[in-house]
Amino acid sequence: MKVKIRTYKKRIELQRKHLLLFIFFTFSLFLILSFIPKNKPPLKVKRDIPLPKILDNTPPLIENIKTIRRGMTLTDLLAQYNFTPAQIYELRKNIKPVYDLGKIKAGHELRIYSTQQGEISSLEYDINEENFLHIQKKESTYTAEIKKIPYKIEVKMIWGTIEENLIFAVNKKGEGDLLAINLADLFAWDIDFYADLRKGDSFKIIFEKKYLRGEFFSYRNILAAEFTNQGKTFRAIRYTYPDTKESDFFDLAGNSLRKEFRKSPLHSARITSRFSRRRLHPIRKVYRPHYGVDYAAPVGTQVQATADGTVTFTGRNGAAGRMIKIRHKNRYETQYLHLRGYAKGIRKGKKIKEGQVIGFVGSSGESTGPHLDYRIKKDGKYINPLAFKPAPVKPLRAEYLEGFKKQADSLFFCLKAPFMVFSSLGNTLTP
Repeated sequence: MKVKIRTYKKRIELQRKHLLLFIFFTFSLFLILSFIPKNKPPLKVKRDIPLPKILDNTPPLIENIKTIRRGMTLTDLLAQYNFTPAQIYELRKNIKPVYDLGKIKAGHELRIYSTQQGEISSLEYDINEENFLHIQKKESTYTAEIKKIPYKIEVKMIWGTIEENLIFAVNKKGEGDLLAINLADLFAWDIDFYADLRKGDSFKIIFEKKYLRGEFFSYRNILAAEFTNQGKTFRAIRYTYPDTKESDFFDLAGNSLRKEFRKSPLHSARITSRFSRRRLHPIRKVYRPHYGVDYAAPVGTQVQATADGTVTFTGRNGAAGRMIKIRHKNRYETQYLHLRGYAKGIRKGKKIKEGQVIGFVGSSGESTGPHLDYRIKKDGKYINPLAFKPAPVKPLRAEYLEGFKKQADSLFFCLKAPFMVFSSLGNTLTP
């Protein structure tokens, strides 16, 4: 009798696993099919009227891709096609109402399409990452228009666990450093990825990748993400307002992920010294307060402003070396010490945006090695940057909350679906 009961239980458990797998894969198939464009019904052609066969005997154009080097001009690029100075002038004159060919930049790509006889048919110049200039020759004149680069966008999902740091964990899943940096930026108001990160922390990301001519070009948007840090889970959904087309990230309740201040001014660093009322000075060998947090990083590492504000000081300041002070709203001030130098345009009176690069890590002043000493003042008094809890900014606008929640539910179902299958199989599979 006991044997029968165990057999029956095993059969029920097996049936349950099969049912969950069937439900998951059926839903996945539904999602895939829902994104396939529905083709229009084919036109009915009477069989007694034969369709004419159109033969295109035009030989294919030859593509010549040139990467523009520093100092190169349009004359240099078209030299092999025997363009005279007069023809170059006429080309620039015809195209100038659309785009000034005198502004072509080093590092950009120019694609030249010519006939088998070497006569140019068209040219394409990449203006930026989103647009390209298309020039078409018609008889003896040229016409031009600016077009969107035809990227292919693919939606991907990865998940992983932190062993050493976030970049290594994302690399392990076959993705690049930039995706890890973008994820860190997303949760930068809640998690300091140098002070707070722990082995065993986990993440899930749904994101977009851009492809051009079949090859990966760059990352696009993170659509949804989840990060569990020291047992606490943070979630983010990207939402674009239908009226203004502005995008931002919110949690599942519609609260903005953004806060008045980021938790860290650096992308890549480690904490070597914390805020303290009594610390042994590494050079003077006396005990004195240390009112900031020291982040060790290579010389030249970009330093970002942690909040919007106005620069009130740039220059040398004794033991602090080269430093920047920024005044923020609500009587806050941030300070960035021991810099190697300042970003272009950073000077007293300059308006600064949160996340903007303002300087570079160095070892100026009294310093034992390259690092950034980051400090915050409130009403003229220093506060601990690691204990500071900034206020959040405005939440999602109420009239869009219902639509946002539908979008959030769909995306987070996709994040949960693989784990539902893994748990149903008794965790016998690992992502």
